[in-house]
Amino acid sequence: MNTPDDLFYTQNHEWIKVEDDKAYLGITDYAQYNLGDIVFVELPELDIQVEMEEAIAVVESVKAVSSIYAPISGTILEVNEELEDAPELLNEDPYENHIAIISLDDDSELDELMSATDYDAYCAKLDKE
Repeated sequence: MNTPDDLFYTQNHEWIKVEDDKAYLGITDYAQYNLGDIVFVELPELDIQVEMEEAIAVVESVKAVSSIYAPISGTILEVNEELEDAPELLNEDPYENHIAIISLDDDSELDELMSATDYDAYCAKLDKE
């Protein structure tokens, strides 16, 4: 499983990469592997205010439908429209293909997210259950 060290992770299998006051949001390698072939992505609405852990998007695969949750509070600044025509990009490289960019309104929320090491340990625990 690929878990880049420079990202933050959630228990819902989302990642964010913080650049200045923006956070790129996507799903993890663990998520895309367990979902299987992704066939549809419902992107969040632009310019809406979201709260941490609020459902903002949906990813559908051949196995399941999964909600995507905001790892932080902020405003949806941009969505990756390429995913509308090519949702399989999330399977091909989940870390190069973000779902949305959210403004980082409160960087103290990052303290509630997991490091790569913690996320790997969390996923290993899930695999044993």
